[in-house]
Amino acid sequence: QVQLVESGGGSVQAGGSLRLSCAASGYTSGWMGWFRQAPGKEREGVAVISTGDGSTYYADSVKGRFTISRDNAKNTVYLQMNSLKPEDTAMYYCAAGGTTQYPYWLMLRSSTYRYWGQGTQVTVSS
Repeated sequence: QVQLVESGGGSVQAGGSLRLSCAASGYTSGWMGWFRQAPGKEREGVAVISTGDGSTYYADSVKGRFTISRDNAKNTVYLQMNSLKPEDTAMYYCAAGGTTQYPYWLMLRSSTYRYWGQGTQVTVSS
């Protein structure tokens, strides 16, 4: 049984920072990542990481502002979000169970992942 539990969401002003955490149980390999979905929009990939060699890939909209990392000993993946913008407002979901696909931008597709958390809300006010 795979479980993903997200935490760390909240409300911040533009320019602020938040750190999201995703604790995984029953799963220890493959790719994990963060996705987000704003009201009325499709779910989009934000950042993904290989729990094997640490390879990462980011959506263009968050490059230079967000950093994904992992602690394999704790089975936890983090998303450090800096310089937040109102357009970052969304429900953020943790995903796991992704198998490597090339080119790496394919790792940002939600269909690549088998397991999903319940989500944590991030709201950025201007």
